[in-house]
Amino acid sequence: MELESILLPGVEAKRPIIIAGPCSAETEEQVMTTAKQLADRGMKIFRAGIWKPRTKPGGFEGVGVEGLAWLKEVKKETGMYVSTEVATAKHVEEALKADIDILWVGARTTANPFAVQEIADALKGVDIPVLIKNPVNPDLELWIGALERIHNSGLKRLGVIHRGFSSYDKKIYRNLPQWHIPIELRRRIPNLPIFCDPSHIGGRRELIAPLCQQAMDLNFDGLIVESHCNPDAAWSDASQQVTPDILDYIINLLVIRTETQTTENLSQLRKQIDECDNNLIEELSKRMRIAREIGTYKKEHNMTILQTDRYTEILEKRGSQGALCGMDAEFIKTVFEAIHEESVRQQMEIINK
Repeated sequence: MELESILLPGVEAKRPIIIAGPCSAETEEQVMTTAKQLADRGMKIFRAGIWKPRTKPGGFEGVGVEGLAWLKEVKKETGMYVSTEVATAKHVEEALKADIDILWVGARTTANPFAVQEIADALKGVDIPVLIKNPVNPDLELWIGALERIHNSGLKRLGVIHRGFSSYDKKIYRNLPQWHIPIELRRRIPNLPIFCDPSHIGGRRELIAPLCQQAMDLNFDGLIVESHCNPDAAWSDASQQVTPDILDYIINLLVIRTETQTTENLSQLRKQIDECDNNLIEELSKRMRIAREIGTYKKEHNMTILQTDRYTEILEKRGSQGALCGMDAEFIKTVFEAIHEESVRQQMEIINK
């Protein structure tokens, strides 16, 4: 994929490139106050949601076209570049008319190839940086497909935003980071700029600082962070926004490590190993929880713990699956014997209580 720099004049080519501003443009006063505070702290690119479709109807869904005039005023008053999300061809038309500098495509839109193609068609003949958020579900091919659709319309200044992936099983994060997915995207398209959206990954302002640091440790190019002059009074996503002052503090504390490239690029590969190991432990924990539920069922129905036919079926099936994935069947058998042993131990604890 042939790409060109997304950097705009006056924006330094050093990590992290910062895009900051409120989740939603709410009032002209809120937009201008936030923008001026960010500009005073050296921020060069302002963001604000103009159209904000929510998960459920009834919430604040953006001020619409009226807010684009406020972004124009931000450019005039502060000299900052301005950016917003577009989800339809009409949004693109209005944003271009208002001289918006950077556009991004949201996660829900990325998940819909029809919507992405509509945006791509509306952008034909236009030279503007466009950032693509990952789809809501962890589907790398869908993410790359959205990039290709925009690229095929002639746009070369492209980047992506990693905002995490939705999950039914909520834990620490609002959206699970699954860092291995943007890491694989970078391996596939090495020159692609990657921004991290810690606000949507974390969902809570206290998680923004560590997530920003993680993104820098993974060699991401930039951060897109939700910042509001009065976060607690925000009309949308109040809990994940920080003041410009706090954002400045977070950025100044970041440790930006320079990586010496080697043939093996071991540090990058080890980060992937760590991520895989973390995922393995989480999945094993989930499996053991289900095993304990089975143990409870067996106790209630006076069943024996060891079901030999089921155990044999697991070993045979998993061995075959492992072989198809390029692993030794005996290795897989050894792994699942250990997993089964731990499952039996946990079920015995339940039955013998």
